[in-house]
Amino acid sequence: MMIHTYLQKCRHLIDVVERQTAELQQAAQWFADTILAGRMVHVFGSGHSRIMVEEMWPRYGSFPGFNPIVELSLTFHNLVVGANGQRQAMFLENVPGLAERILRNYDLSGQDSALVISSSGSNVVPIEMAEEFQKRGVKVVAIITREHAERSTSKRKDGLKLSDFADLVLDTGAPVGDAMVTVPNLETPVSPGSTVGGALIINSIKAELARLLTEAGQPPKVLTAGAVVGSERATELFEAAYDEHAHRLAKLYAQVGQTASLPTQGPAGAPVQSV
Repeated sequence: MMIHTYLQKCRHLIDVVERQTAELQQAAQWFADTILAGRMVHVFGSGHSRIMVEEMWPRYGSFPGFNPIVELSLTFHNLVVGANGQRQAMFLENVPGLAERILRNYDLSGQDSALVISSSGSNVVPIEMAEEFQKRGVKVVAIITREHAERSTSKRKDGLKLSDFADLVLDTGAPVGDAMVTVPNLETPVSPGSTVGGALIINSIKAELARLLTEAGQPPKVLTAGAVVGSERATELFEAAYDEHAHRLAKLYAQVGQTASLPTQGPAGAPVQSV
């Protein structure tokens, strides 16, 4: 049965992620250093990699300390065609300069860290996001699908990929092309695996990070269901976590424009006007 085939492939993904335990611990330590310093871990993914951004925060079992950077123009797939359709999103994903424009909104610090997700590691915007982070002294952890990334051609003119701008690279373990199941008499495989592998990575880091924060005397405010802690305590945790997120995020805006200079030209060569 195809169901059994897919589930067996997923068990292999667990093995691949487990073999990266040392790397997962390193990522968790960098993120802990950032959060303990009162700063934020910036999380970015375009296309379906947005799923991993939302898996990190905010959702049940997660906690503040992360800045989810989700650009709707790159990630809103529901309409598929027409206005805000998939064709436009795939085009924008490879527009040079867009990453710099996104990060222009934040006052970044060398105490920050970043997690950039791209299965192929070959689209321009995720690559440039990692590049821009590193220019500002921010440590970058990348989640890619290694086999797929190695077989993919970078959309950047210089051929560089996401892994070229990462301090640490993690692998989802999915195969080339992502889809893991070959159905008899069907030309192309189905059922991708990078989302499963990516979620394993995200939540492994999250668990280790929660341990590090707790042992450092700053246990995280975890979004928790009322069925677990009671409705009153669940509401307290949600409000406290959202307040902490707001306070951390405020620091990213407090000095915007004072420490970063505006570029003299926009992405199409047009002058950028101050506001």
